[in-house]
Amino acid sequence: MQPRFLFTLGMAVGGVLAEAAEVTPLVTKDLGIAGKEGTMVTVEYAPGASSASHRHNAHTFVYVLEGSIVMQVKGGEEVTLIPGQTFYEGPNDVHVVGRNTSSTKPAKFLVFLVTQT
Repeated sequence: MQPRFLFTLGMAVGGVLAEAAEVTPLVTKDLGIAGKEGTMVTVEYAPGASSASHRHNAHTFVYVLEGSIVMQVKGGEEVTLIPGQTFYEGPNDVHVVGRNTSSTKPAKFLVFLVTQT
């Protein structure tokens, strides 16, 4: 994994306690499209975990695998997602809400980011 991505990923989950979110990098690949790179990670929020407001500077696609999460970008509506549902953030969006809805069960989601290299 490239160091730039490690910094971006750290910003993406900033505000989540280290033990509250587990981020597992899966793949990073040059897409061969005008300097575009794709990255996939899984994120697991511990029960009750949430993230601070942040920005990914990427096209960000979220697919919920387990549990239930709440997501919201600035100016958008808060949405509650369950397994099989998706969420999108544009490169200029500010992610203001990201949290696990359960105080007893973890939530896990797949994230695909398209960034400029």
